[in-house]
Amino acid sequence: MTVQVLRAEGRAATPWLNGGGVTREVAGFPAGAGMTDFLWRVSLADVAQGGPFSRFTEVDRVITVVRGEGMALTVDGTEHELAKPYRPFAFSGDADTDCRLLGGPVVDFNVMTRRGRCRAEVEIADFQRDVTVPPGGSVLLVCLQGTAELGAADLRLGEFDAALLERGEDQLRVDGVAALVTLRRLG
Repeated sequence: MTVQVLRAEGRAATPWLNGGGVTREVAGFPAGAGMTDFLWRVSLADVAQGGPFSRFTEVDRVITVVRGEGMALTVDGTEHELAKPYRPFAFSGDADTDCRLLGGPVVDFNVMTRRGRCRAEVEIADFQRDVTVPPGGSVLLVCLQGTAELGAADLRLGEFDAALLERGEDQLRVDGVAALVTLRRLG
């Protein structure tokens, strides 16, 4: 198994243009890609106040509340309440999207993929399970609470640490909650 460890410490916080929060990129592809040329991008955000989301043309998004009372997202005029943690919500980055916080600041987990070029599946794990990297794809494991361990890789992840798996399979043990993001390139 090929594993790249991505520790939470040292991740730079990038302030939002609207001043409503900061984002910390966990991983992206290709490495060093900006906001207009990534194939996929995964981040954690500290959301201090509600407001409009940035529009990302031809990008599919999945957002998951990790900490806080949750948020209500209005996507193209339809409100979706994300009040419980660890429930991924998929929507189009093309959509007019606005956020209202339900009870103060939140931390959310974001996955963005370039539509037609890459697809992501976001699963939440709070138990032991096998992890298999699909042919030609990747799996990003992000520990959202507690700890997560990859047995064969002899790797222990703390809160918000991540591991990018490029090939192979392993046994995942979770003492808390982890996100498994399976990334598949299309075409």
